[in-house]
Amino acid sequence: MLKGIDNRLNAEVLRVLRAMGHGDVLILADTNFPSDSVARATVTGKLLRMENLTSAEAANAILSVLPLDTFVDDFAGRMEVVGAPDEVPAVQAEVQAEIDRAEGRPRPMVPIERFAFYDLARKSYAVIQTGERRFYGCFMFRKGVIPPEA
Repeated sequence: MLKGIDNRLNAEVLRVLRAMGHGDVLILADTNFPSDSVARATVTGKLLRMENLTSAEAANAILSVLPLDTFVDDFAGRMEVVGAPDEVPAVQAEVQAEIDRAEGRPRPMVPIERFAFYDLARKSYAVIQTGERRFYGCFMFRKGVIPPEA
């Protein structure tokens, strides 16, 4: 255990979050996402796990240390529901609430079509699979910067 670090963040996840640079993409995936095969194509080349957490719980822990990009509109994204791209399932609303809390203001995620999401995930820095069993619990976070102290 470390002081000031959420104990839901394991050593592998912390290492990857620390290694990522500005603009790098992190995928947070539910249990149905083809995480293992997709993760093999990422920068890290291996799947990370936060298995005992919902998407919102994992997002809460990750966003406690990961700044989101403030220079782009696609700082965070959600996988669109097939056939209903404007629908926002409860799992996505919960993660949106975590983003808004971390940002201190409402900042809506961008919707990403399912197969475009898979393509983005393969080009990402890393994939973290959660224990989320609800459908469409898949998200993208783009790392931002931490400004210098004044």
